[in-house]
Amino acid sequence: MRADELVPLGRTGLRVSRLGLGLASLGGLFEPVPPEQAAAVLDTAWDLGIRLYDTAPVYGYGRSETRTGAALAVRPRAAFVLCTKVGRIIEPGGPDTQPIWADPPAGVGPRLDYSYAGVLRSVEESLERLGLDRVDVLHVHDPDEDFGAAVSQAYRALADLRAAGVVGAVSIGVNHAPVAARFLREAAPPGPDCVLLAGRHTLLDRSGLDELLPLCAERGVAVMAAGVYQSGLLADPRPGAPHGYASVPAELAARIRALRKVCADFGVPPLAAAVQFPLGHPAVTSVVVGARTPEEVAQNVRLFGHPVPADFWAALKTANLLAWDTPTPAGR
Repeated sequence: MRADELVPLGRTGLRVSRLGLGLASLGGLFEPVPPEQAAAVLDTAWDLGIRLYDTAPVYGYGRSETRTGAALAVRPRAAFVLCTKVGRIIEPGGPDTQPIWADPPAGVGPRLDYSYAGVLRSVEESLERLGLDRVDVLHVHDPDEDFGAAVSQAYRALADLRAAGVVGAVSIGVNHAPVAARFLREAAPPGPDCVLLAGRHTLLDRSGLDELLPLCAERGVAVMAAGVYQSGLLADPRPGAPHGYASVPAELAARIRALRKVCADFGVPPLAAAVQFPLGHPAVTSVVVGARTPEEVAQNVRLFGHPVPADFWAALKTANLLAWDTPTPAGR
């Protein structure tokens, strides 16, 4: 697999790179990122062939969108696919603040709003921050926060924007696979074109396989897999490391040790296995990973291209780390 390989994004008519860049870090996720460093991250991603970029208004309370738009302004508009999200409006005194953003812009915050009018306002403000006249993919962000409004009003607004050509594709961005499956079943036809699924089709959590991914394959809905590193848990499973576990549960720690042993036996970096695994499923189009430095972008590209033999995936199944019917990439 090549990170820069361009493939169709399901039924949308868009083409995306196999590896996408998640832009939460450039909004100051957990620690500040200087503007010149953010620009270098985006420039490096471009130089390495990444053509799928995913941001959101809530990422640094508008900061990620502003930085993303500035960096992409000099690029041919038809040469990349840009995703952003709706469901939170950034405004003075917005109450839905999150402690994960370091040094956010003073005096503003997000407010949940999945109403039809709120979504239109959110899109207009995102376009202004991005400096663009259209967005390629719009995700309904965390629809479980207000599912009723998200699946009716927010979806209807995005469907109307899609029909008007302002949006190339309608999507949902979720952390919980059952929420996404329910959204696909309840949204008015033709429904979302894509799903951004975070952390639920990974080497450590395959709950997306229970219902969502088969449903997406059946309906031709493209899946972008995110959160594949489980916040770094595979790379550094120590308690208190950046993955967020103050104490890693014993059963999970044992699974990670076993997985890392198989990786060592085959000379496969755990993160290479993690970033390649989701593409074994036919519904998964791309894998989206974040980076806060140019070096991290380059490392992600190397991991994506690292050879992983078919016997490695078979060994994970033999060790009961994957079920025998789990779809895995072709070995190379």
